[in-house]
Amino acid sequence: MRVLMTTTPSPSHLAPMIPLAWALRAAGHEVLVMGQPDIQKTAHSAGLTSVSVGAPYYGNDSVLPYLPPGIRPLQALGRNNKEVLPGAAKVYATHARYMVRGYLDAARDWRPDLVVGEQFDYTSLMIGGALGVPAVHHRWGVDPLTGPARPIAAIFLDGLCRRLGMDGLPEPHAVLDPCPPSLQDPDAAPGTPIRFVPFNGVGTRPTWVTEPRAGRRVCVTLGRQTLVTNGLPLLRHVLEAFDGLRDEGEGDVEAVVTVDPRFRDQVGAVPPAVRIVDPTPLNLFLHTCDAVIHHGGCGSALTATAAGLPQLVLPQLLDQFTVGDGLAASGAGISLDTAAAQDDPERVRAAVSALLTDGGHRRAAAELADEVRSMPSPAQVAADLEQLVATTTDRVPAHAPALAAAS
Repeated sequence: MRVLMTTTPSPSHLAPMIPLAWALRAAGHEVLVMGQPDIQKTAHSAGLTSVSVGAPYYGNDSVLPYLPPGIRPLQALGRNNKEVLPGAAKVYATHARYMVRGYLDAARDWRPDLVVGEQFDYTSLMIGGALGVPAVHHRWGVDPLTGPARPIAAIFLDGLCRRLGMDGLPEPHAVLDPCPPSLQDPDAAPGTPIRFVPFNGVGTRPTWVTEPRAGRRVCVTLGRQTLVTNGLPLLRHVLEAFDGLRDEGEGDVEAVVTVDPRFRDQVGAVPPAVRIVDPTPLNLFLHTCDAVIHHGGCGSALTATAAGLPQLVLPQLLDQFTVGDGLAASGAGISLDTAAAQDDPERVRAAVSALLTDGGHRRAAAELADEVRSMPSPAQVAADLEQLVATTTDRVPAHAPALAAAS
């Protein structure tokens, strides 16, 4: 069968779907990734073919103008979460409104049997509805967002959907959920489990991975956007916490910190126990780490969860707070969710020390990793999707003449 994968123009939104794309390809199916130029590099780095539709998105244009100089989102908005969802929903619904006709033209040329879209890509549902093929959504991970956002999008897109021959925004035929159930937001609708397989990009294993360590190692990774959105002072405070942090007499606690080269000079001097490295696929070195500090992005959180590592979460906006709350509730992590706490090296140092010395955190992290491993593999889910396509009877509607003629 032919599978069309669609995504909003953020590489991190495409990444969770890539293992499923590999599984579909391995099963003999054709997979085409469709999106704006922003996601093409990620698709190609995963060995996937793609079609580029439209112009680059420049998503930071909707964030940076609202941040005062030197102020990051947490400082500007406080602990924002579900109360700002209407705005987030309208951003993605507006994106769908502008992109769907170009996407539909490309989809008609491809003639898919199945559409798989990430959780906020409403164009996938409209493509499936217009072409009469099943459309499936794939979550990023912990998901407090789509339940409240989707009704808003349905109202916003209702007229467009009706002009395309539908009775409104279609529901997805299934929602694939890579989050271990005990970590998922309790308000999220049930989904179809799919095991999280990390895809953090491609790269070469660094030589330092095999070097002897003086003590324990902590990975610090703040994602693609934290430093862009005025997060350099936060990073400096975190690194300061490693100055003098000792590991029960074994030596300094080493921090391995991923930093984009364009920000390297701005980080400034760092403590001796801090190693700054270029962005590196986390799965290449997390097995040498004892804990992870991150911003609460689903990719970082689930990669660390699959590795069985305790986590310190420093959330900045939206679902990142729910990720931190879930890890803290599970016992596998600690969340510092105020700017005052995050900017206090003593608070960060105490949290890191607790993660490294409290056996309860390690045990809870190991239990979450076991839960990840028990979930159905992408290969199993790919076989289920084959059955979904085979048993869907409402395909090739009258308003899809190109597809009907080809059939």
